[in-house]
Amino acid sequence: MKYRSIFSLLVLMCPAWTVLPQSLSMKKEYASTLVQLSGTLLELQIEGQEKADCGALACNTCHVLHTRAAEAVYPFAVSYQITGEKRYLKGARNAASWLIGQQQPDGSWKETPEEWTGTTTDQLLMLLLAYEIISAELDKHEKVSWLAAIAKAANYLYKVMKPEFASINYVATTTATLAKAHQLTGTERYLARARELAHRTVSKMDEKGFINGEGGRGTGAKLGIDLGYEMEMSLWGLGLYAKTVGDTLVDNSVKNALKTHLDFIYPDGSLDNSWGIRSNKWTMYGGATSDGCQALFSLYADEDQRYASASYKNLLFLRENILPGGLIGYGPHHNRVFETKPCIYPTFTKAKNLAMAYQFEKKESRPYQLLPTEKIGWVKYFDNLDVAQVRTKNFMVTITGYRYKDQKAGSKSKYMFRPDGGTMSYLWVEGHGALQVSSVTEYSRPEPMSFPEAPGVKCLTPQIAYRDSIGYFTNLFEFDARMSTNALDNDRFRVQASGELKNRDWINGGIAYAITYTFTDDFIEKKVVLTYHDAFPTVTITEPFVMQAGMEVNQVNDRTVAISGGKKNFVFTTEGNGKLVVGRGASHYWTPYPAIKAFPVEIEVAPPREGFTQTVSYRIALEK
Repeated sequence: MKYRSIFSLLVLMCPAWTVLPQSLSMKKEYASTLVQLSGTLLELQIEGQEKADCGALACNTCHVLHTRAAEAVYPFAVSYQITGEKRYLKGARNAASWLIGQQQPDGSWKETPEEWTGTTTDQLLMLLLAYEIISAELDKHEKVSWLAAIAKAANYLYKVMKPEFASINYVATTTATLAKAHQLTGTERYLARARELAHRTVSKMDEKGFINGEGGRGTGAKLGIDLGYEMEMSLWGLGLYAKTVGDTLVDNSVKNALKTHLDFIYPDGSLDNSWGIRSNKWTMYGGATSDGCQALFSLYADEDQRYASASYKNLLFLRENILPGGLIGYGPHHNRVFETKPCIYPTFTKAKNLAMAYQFEKKESRPYQLLPTEKIGWVKYFDNLDVAQVRTKNFMVTITGYRYKDQKAGSKSKYMFRPDGGTMSYLWVEGHGALQVSSVTEYSRPEPMSFPEAPGVKCLTPQIAYRDSIGYFTNLFEFDARMSTNALDNDRFRVQASGELKNRDWINGGIAYAITYTFTDDFIEKKVVLTYHDAFPTVTITEPFVMQAGMEVNQVNDRTVAISGGKKNFVFTTEGNGKLVVGRGASHYWTPYPAIKAFPVEIEVAPPREGFTQTVSYRIALEK
């Protein structure tokens, strides 16, 4: 009876469609995907010592030799360590030789084709870590060349790197880079600067360990929080620094932060950066140009068994985004929304992350333990972020009202087109996967080589909006929304958000809104109250749905839409003063980041004939 009770509890807590492994072979899992990605990158490497660009990695999409791609020197070195295959050693040596040849007189590397030199910290760290592995395999000339380049780059970072110069992830990475440079060269000033930068970075953490420093500048340093860059860059940089030099203050700060950040790994392993200020690069498995979360989780795997579980699940999700040919795409539907191959950035950044994870992991296997998001029946409000999460038996959602504003740059800031206003930025369904995801409110290409062309794409974030002769007004531009949460009982939860429909300059359009979300095991209900106080246009509520393979959206009648053909079937029903519109402009509902194809369901709400309010309620329910 005792064992039967334990089994029954596990059945209630775990997805019926998931077989949870009792033991995770972490080093084997890291090695498997690392060697796969390294093999793909090696095929792109230019060979032939007589060629000027021997050792560079060709990007057949951008037609550029990205200097950052030479960070593959480290994945190649670790792949050589794992397999013993000399081709990976040759790849590492050639990548380093080419990278050293690209070094600027001041010791920096440009992030070609851009002029930005902050990525020097990433390139140098990979050289340092690779040198630890293959230095015995280098000839005398190579060692001299490597050490000279390392010293020049470390001196450059010592001079320029600080929060006033770069986004905080570069500062955090530099703490590890200079600590490793000190370890190799014994240059004391590197260690002193690494400690200074680490403590400045930690000083920017809020009480829950989120770092302010990824967005636009205020009077000097940058502000704004981005979960993706923290999990995939900043925190492992600080952690590696702390463990290299024995800085317990920084180490404890990272440990505290990681406890909270774990909550943003969804049950399927996807990393929820739907709300972060750099979510314009969100690919669901992580970010398009950031490294990955495995390095962080493996670095602290001994602290909490759930970290290995989170790392493993995210790795499984990442693998689903590896395309035929071996490159990592921009999201789950890459081949459905692009005719071209992706840039090599996601592939080499995730490869270096897995190389670090392999090296940092101390044990061959670890027990599987449920993630916080795999447990059902809760609502959580992050008051430091104005972000809420809800988990019921069948649904998990994120609702964002994150209040950061780039006040200096305003609507010119690339950080001010993230979803906001109390919208549901991520909706995941047990046994189905993503049903709704967010994308930027207006697509642009602030970094032309990182953001592909996507003419005419529409926002995938659920929104309330109208457009008239004055402009476009939406709750997604409301960065001062008021939010609250509460549990109605054990399996029903409520989130409320209210504010004004605003334009891209954060100016009120004359209509207020209030959304009340009710979450149950089998349906999500939204009640929208519009208050017309200075404008009387027709307002459109748009709900785009992720179109997984085989899915169809069909209007049944003037109040009902059937969403079928996926792993689960859904029914969308509406009540109140609204006209249902299905599929308008459907071909434009896709996005590069995350690479997703969606289909719109809209409710048109006419202004009131009497009074000044209109109310619409609608449900997204699992078909029984």
